[in-house]
Amino acid sequence: MVIKPKDVRLKEILFEMKQVGQYMRITAIDPLSGTEVISIGDPSVDPDMLRSMAIRKLKYVIAKNRNERAANPNEY
Repeated sequence: MVIKPKDVRLKEILFEMKQVGQYMRITAIDPLSGTEVISIGDPSVDPDMLRSMAIRKLKYVIAKNRNERAANPNEY
């Protein structure tokens, strides 16, 4: 069964937002899996929109990792 990003449910997400020059760096972490992603955005954009972008990326990476583990169980 292939897991899609929309099927990933996260109980908690930790965020760090830091302006670096002309960009906003958004780090999103799932504390249960330890998965961390970094997104870059425009600092003039609404912070909720930046967090939403980071959540989508985090769900994508988690789904991708789960699918890879399911396809290759002996490698992990």
